[in-house]
Amino acid sequence: MTRRRQIYEGKAKILYEGPEPGTLIQYFKDDATAFNAQKKGTISGKGVLNNRISEHVFTLLGNIGVPTHFIRRLNMREQLIRQVEIVPIEVVIRNVAAGSLAKRLGLEEGYQLPRTIIEYYYKDDALGDPLVSEEHIACFGWASQEEMHDISDMAIRVNDFMSGLFAGVGVRLVDFKLEFGRIWENDFSRIILADEISPDGCRLWDMTTNEKLDKDRFRQDLGGEVEAYQEIARRLGLLPEGDNTVLDMAEHRKNRGK
Repeated sequence: MTRRRQIYEGKAKILYEGPEPGTLIQYFKDDATAFNAQKKGTISGKGVLNNRISEHVFTLLGNIGVPTHFIRRLNMREQLIRQVEIVPIEVVIRNVAAGSLAKRLGLEEGYQLPRTIIEYYYKDDALGDPLVSEEHIACFGWASQEEMHDISDMAIRVNDFMSGLFAGVGVRLVDFKLEFGRIWENDFSRIILADEISPDGCRLWDMTTNEKLDKDRFRQDLGGEVEAYQEIARRLGLLPEGDNTVLDMAEHRKNRGK
């Protein structure tokens, strides 16, 4: 099969032109970055797991009426998605103090927040994705007031659903990142959920042990990254118990590179 024209390459994914107008193919890479790409590495098999996990979560969200860019998974690493105009804002939903919030406000990691917090970050790698307010967003026209209402409402709805989904498999949803895009219909646009939802963009802790089952294992040099991602896939019912397909694939690649 001829590889389609590349549209964009990010830190974790590549976008190719889709088979039909208004569609793209989203390819999940094994590349891992942290601290605004100051730390770089590879987690073999991560792309396969993130593809499956994101497909599962986006499908469930679509079933409860949350509009998303996801159309269908094509293979182990690729999804067919709707082409959107990305809103240049990362939306971070926080239920528990961790990461930059804990450092910024001097909070103990793991502190249960009295209420869920939604934060907005301007998407600009060169600037380090700075924290911004709704005033900044309105002032610079990154999103309209109506779009921000849709984004915040959708973020809370996604958080409520995902908190229950993960709690049901013994996982605490500490915080997570969402991205949104505009889809145009004639002269009108509407906001839909875009990007991915996976352990790359979520903090997921085991409810009993507080073991980290997300990209913090890479950020903090804890090791066991693939095993953690695979554990999330298993708990969500995406991998049978004892299925080490991704780990076996990672080991095969490592041996092949010797």
